Amino acid sequence: MVDFMRHGEPVGGRRYRGHGIDDPLSPLGWEQMRGAVGEHCQWDQIISSPLRRCRLFAAELAARHALPLAVDSEFREIGMGGWEGRSHQEIRTFESERFAAFKRDPVAVRPPGGESLEPFQRRIVAAYERQVAAYPGRRLLIVCHAGVIRAVLGHALGARPERWYRLQIGHATISRIRVDRFGISSIAIQASIVD
Repeated sequence: MVDFMRHGEPVGGRRYRGHGIDDPLSPLGWEQMRGAVGEHCQWDQIISSPLRRCRLFAAELAARHALPLAVDSEFREIGMGGWEGRSHQEIRTFESERFAAFKRDPVAVRPPGGESLEPFQRRIVAAYERQVAAYPGRRLLIVCHAGVIRAVLGHALGARPERWYRLQIGHATISRIRVDRFGISSIAIQASIVD
């Protein structure tokens, strides 16, 4: 069993954050994360993105339950290039044509200097497969980002990258992939599909 948990709300509210912005969790973000896991712990190993909005909560959870913690830099969020740190409204206002093109075709049109989706998915899937192989039979919690979760779920579902953006991964939600000796046996997605 591998659970993927998205970080809670970061300081600064809603804006583009890839791996170039390392905002910590806001007080609400901490509350969301703590509320999502409650007092029980069903994992044997915690793995985290290196970014503070994931790593600090993962460290707290690991310490609280005396669990091992590994930080994997490959689970960092997709790079958003020149849009890092900027609000959606700002991009929509000042780069309206590129923003509209990005919304229509996020594979072909990326933020200026942003990471492409296909290499990003290769990075994430390689990290996911490496971690599953490193901890056979263990219950893993990977604390990471919406883009990371979309890439793994896209891979597990055989969905093309242009379909990932239909998955809305909320703050502090958990998506589960069950793995048996034959591979992925089931997927439970705590997300909503956007038309």
